[in-house]
Amino acid sequence: MAHAAQALAAALGCGLLTGIERERNKGRGPSRALAGLRSFSLACVMGAVAMLTGESTLVAVGVIFLAALCVVARARERTEDPGVTTEIALVLTYLIGVLCILSLPLAAAVAVGQTGILFARERLHAFANNWLRPAEVRDGILLAALALIALPLMPDRPFWGQMLNPHLITQLLTLLLFIQALAHLSRRLLDARQAVALSAIASGFVSSTATVASMGIAVREGRSDARLMAGAGLLSCVATLLQVLLVALAVQPAWLRLLILPALAGAVVALAWGWWLVRGAPTDGPDAAAATSDREAAAAALDADRMFSLRDAALVAGLLTGVQALVYGLGLWLGQGGALAGILLAALVDLHSSLAAVFAPAPPDAAGKALGAAMLAITVHAFSKSATAGFAGGWRYLAWLAPGVFGHTAVAVALLALSF
Repeated sequence: MAHAAQALAAALGCGLLTGIERERNKGRGPSRALAGLRSFSLACVMGAVAMLTGESTLVAVGVIFLAALCVVARARERTEDPGVTTEIALVLTYLIGVLCILSLPLAAAVAVGQTGILFARERLHAFANNWLRPAEVRDGILLAALALIALPLMPDRPFWGQMLNPHLITQLLTLLLFIQALAHLSRRLLDARQAVALSAIASGFVSSTATVASMGIAVREGRSDARLMAGAGLLSCVATLLQVLLVALAVQPAWLRLLILPALAGAVVALAWGWWLVRGAPTDGPDAAAATSDREAAAAALDADRMFSLRDAALVAGLLTGVQALVYGLGLWLGQGGALAGILLAALVDLHSSLAAVFAPAPPDAAGKALGAAMLAITVHAFSKSATAGFAGGWRYLAWLAPGVFGHTAVAVALLALSF
């Protein structure tokens, strides 16, 4: 009796929650909607009572009754543009009542979610019709198809030792696309002043080294201030460190235990240092005019429709997979020395591919020497990125950028050494 009373009270509360929202929007007179406060409350309680009897037939009869009621109401509908939201919500409210007998927390969550969707009608319509762009909808469908259809269908087994697992490769590609899409939508929600910083972070998810080089070229050509571009280049390193965690998650999740604190601490240092450089860039003079132009150009870039570049993400995923296979092959051919040489060679170009090769063979508890290889790869990549900055942007650009690069690298490497 106690459980039944609790379930019935919860069903009444869930029905009232949705019913209040529908009552406020049902209208008045002959054109009013089918159901309101009382109808939704009774429908939810009816579902709970039907489930309490233990007769599944009775539960089905209740659904049929409500469906028939909705058909009759639709036949008598006098509006020129009738919707079916209220009818669907009424049947779902009945099923929420049924669910109250099985799981109160789940029933309450569904009721709150349903009411939230009904309440946000105007905002959802505006979001779908006005805010989203056609290319963003197309990219969203592609990302959903990749995550919900292609990924589950991929075989989860390696074809060469521990390498070339189609499921892991597809999972890595999905993560890269999701990050790019999230960064794109975030840029659209921020103002132009923040566009340079966020664009650098977003570009870092594709290639931080390429971002540092492109910022340096802008400085060398006199199109922007060295401090501003150095700050943006350093902010791209935030993406590099966060992506290290995602690569570990996709390749060997056991490494997250060691990496999460060093990576996050290094990312915080890079973020704070880079934002300090961006905010402190000159606000007057020739360099400032160029910096303002760059901010305006970055703001204009926000008008791009595509949420992600499938080609770039596929190239990065292919690079990661190819370097893993190369390092694995060198290890089989030349032993540990060959594998380490391959990892350091990969770190000169891309940190993620070299670390993926470190993570893939075994979890950290089973491969203690891999930690040293990971720390060495991170350090080599910092020198490589600084050399790229000096070559692309000159000494002034390097002088602003290098302290931040080696600062966040030192923090990450020190914490990684202490965490093992």
